[in-house]
Amino acid sequence: MASGKDDSPQQKDDSAEKNADIDEQSSDDAASDEVGTEETPNEPVDKPEPVDPGETLFYEPGGSWWVVAIGPVLIIATLVMEILGKGRIHWEVLTIFGVVLIGFSILQVFAARQHVSVTLTETTLTQGAETVALADIVKIFPENHGNETYEWESARALGELPAVPRRRRGIGVRLKSGKLAQAWARDVDRLRAELTEAHLAVKMGLPPKGRS
Repeated sequence: MASGKDDSPQQKDDSAEKNADIDEQSSDDAASDEVGTEETPNEPVDKPEPVDPGETLFYEPGGSWWVVAIGPVLIIATLVMEILGKGRIHWEVLTIFGVVLIGFSILQVFAARQHVSVTLTETTLTQGAETVALADIVKIFPENHGNETYEWESARALGELPAVPRRRRGIGVRLKSGKLAQAWARDVDRLRAELTEAHLAVKMGLPPKGRS
């Protein structure tokens, strides 16, 4: 007589299948741990080279700080008139009026310098807060001497303002994107001459002055 019962074929198959599942799960866990601990090498990031703007060819500040002096001059004139007069000096009114007038003048000049300034270098044109590379300008349109209105005269103005600022005139340009725009300045004739020359130099591939 046999001392024990032999395992049935079905039991052997079930046992082998369980062992295979355990081995497979252990292999998956090991592979997962290996992937999780694997360090990814830091890839070098290509930093864009700084653009050399070159020399400044044209500059309009947009606003002059001498405007701020109007407030103190008016206050002093009013104060002198009150001192020479027979009435009392209204210090409170003069102080409030001076603070308001001077503060408004400072804000006005600051805003003008921020949004209506023009800077042309050998490679860039800055209008207000927007800077355009001269390489992105495809064409500069000639001045309109006739009565006909050209399409570029209704194009958007460069910068963040919706139209060409007051007391400025526009210069039609076509950008590389195909859109029309207007560069602008108070001394528009000088800006056109400097812009045309600098744009031609960029198209010819000439480097800014001082660079070989």
